[in-house]
Amino acid sequence: MDDLLAFSIEQFCHLHGISRAKFYELRDEGEGPTLMHVGTRVLISREAAEQWRRRMEREDKAEAAETKAEASAA
Repeated sequence: MDDLLAFSIEQFCHLHGISRAKFYELRDEGEGPTLMHVGTRVLISREAAEQWRRRMEREDKAEAAETKAEASAA
């Protein structure tokens, strides 16, 4: 799949190790990747997938720092 420029939701989930249910949960919470509609297909561009991964990494680091700060304050 390295040569693909866009992924189906199924491909995206497989590549990122998440279930379709988790994908839709993230989407409904506004935390999913940016989607593009091409005809009747819903795709996720390689760039959108990369941006999503980076955003998830930043949020995870921020949550870890917040948890550490709360533990230090207690």
